[in-house]
Amino acid sequence: MTTKRLLILLAVILGGMSSIALLPKQLGYQPVGIDLALPEFLGEWWGHDTEVTENEHSTLGYDTEFGRKRYQNGRGGEILTSIVLAGQDMMTGIHRPERCLNAQGWTVGESNLRVLEVPNFGTLRTTRLLNSRKIIYNGQVYPVRNICYYWFVGCSELAATHGERVWIDSRDRIVHGYNQRWGMVLISADISRDHDKFGNDEEETDIMLQNFIKLVTPKILTDSVKHG
Repeated sequence: MTTKRLLILLAVILGGMSSIALLPKQLGYQPVGIDLALPEFLGEWWGHDTEVTENEHSTLGYDTEFGRKRYQNGRGGEILTSIVLAGQDMMTGIHRPERCLNAQGWTVGESNLRVLEVPNFGTLRTTRLLNSRKIIYNGQVYPVRNICYYWFVGCSELAATHGERVWIDSRDRIVHGYNQRWGMVLISADISRDHDKFGNDEEETDIMLQNFIKLVTPKILTDSVKHG
């Protein structure tokens, strides 16, 4: 590449970076693509509100909003469903889900993409995490494993990973001059076989979570969200 072409390329890059810096960092009044009011009943599942920890409040932005329920069925199943909705400060209000999980005491392990076909909705791309932590019960230390599915919801689009969400934000800043207001959905369950010989193993826990996601997704996403 000649010196002249190199200088032109650098000018274009610097100009683009400058224009991004000048774009608004606030969300403005973008519509919300997700409903924080989780349903009380979903098929065989019933849910009750669960408190958000002080660590989570201190880690995220002051105007971050939450929706959280712990669901149970009549067969010993238990699923934690959390929605985190960013406020005006995107730097603190939306984040990698590992921050939430670490604040709850989990160590994040294996991560991979999973695509689910959701009835009455379409294709849902998600990230699946396998997490672990140790608990103390009656003076004994017990390992606990947990499966968590998450994805991000904008005012009109979905993203399966933090990197994908950041790419969409960069595009929107350059092309449209705004950010979508993002929410993050996390749905998780412990692998109960680890501490109960009659509990669910990893595969059974995975199937339980996927079936639950297929129930809850059409209930919490608004009509403005695009889907496959």
